[in-house]
Amino acid sequence: MRVLVTGSAGFIGAPIVEELIAVGHEVRGLDLRPGVHGTTGDVRDAATVARCLDGVDVVCHQAAKVGLGVDVFDLPDYASVNVVGTAVLLAEMARAGVDRLVLASSMVVYGEGAYTCARHGDVRPGPREESALRAGRFEPPCPLCGQPLEPGALSESAPFDPRSVYADTKVAQEHLATSWARTTGATVTALRYHNVYGPGMPQHTPYAGAAAIFRSALQRGAAPKVFEDGRQRRDFVHVRDVARANVLAVARTGASQAYNVASGEPHTVGEMAHALAVAHRGPEPVVTGGYRLGDVRHVVASPGKARAELGFTASVAFTDGMAEFAAESNDRSNSSSTSPDSRSTSSRTTA
Repeated sequence: MRVLVTGSAGFIGAPIVEELIAVGHEVRGLDLRPGVHGTTGDVRDAATVARCLDGVDVVCHQAAKVGLGVDVFDLPDYASVNVVGTAVLLAEMARAGVDRLVLASSMVVYGEGAYTCARHGDVRPGPREESALRAGRFEPPCPLCGQPLEPGALSESAPFDPRSVYADTKVAQEHLATSWARTTGATVTALRYHNVYGPGMPQHTPYAGAAAIFRSALQRGAAPKVFEDGRQRRDFVHVRDVARANVLAVARTGASQAYNVASGEPHTVGEMAHALAVAHRGPEPVVTGGYRLGDVRHVVASPGKARAELGFTASVAFTDGMAEFAAESNDRSNSSSTSPDSRSTSSRTTA
């Protein structure tokens, strides 16, 4: 098949291009940065998108701006790149008769993860109060009785509860794609990436993710500084596994669906920092007790649906992946783009 990959030169987009070519697909790329297989251009430019769609069978949409954002002044850029860019792409796909989309979504659409209260069963706590965070009370209480909760794993049926502008735009992308599919009879496969890491992850940017920030500290000879108490639970999934999930999604047929793309083996942020420190032979992480209001406490999900319907199972072990990431040269990371069409998890990327 001929596949258009937006954000094709980015952290996640580039490995997707490599994997697609490896299994025999013909790939066309679109990114603000020049690429071997790509067109240099903006996903918000309808004429450029229309040219790229000529003869395409399926689109793998990775282009986006990611991260929590620096401040409220980022709002227009997030809305422009992620929402308007996706809307332009979908309109041009309809015009060109391209009816299959693989969308890079994110676990941020869920907000907080799944929780169970001993008294009230399954509950969804609201945003944590700053007064509680300031006092070091990081675990969200039951919204009904205030008692401690037991965290669990989310399924794709969990309701959306975005907690940041980035999350708002990822929800908007899924809604736009669903409306497009329903109106045109097309199909969208939304892949909800969990915490993606690996070679090429941008780090010298205010939008950098925790893994990149911790590695930067270790490369300077400094201890990684871990927010809260370090016990926040996440699912860290390697970028090569994410690329494989996209290849499987490109090949799937059937009705529109959403899938969690995760390792299925959650770890705490503190464990991640420790693994990087050990692999780098650097100083042990320092738990600071600091916090960010946009962060959630625990968010992990079951990859069972992706395993059953896509045949996807993560293959890169946590320890091995973190060791590889810790040892990576700065060269590729330092050259990472901050352009809207470069998909990564910390600068401007695709999901």
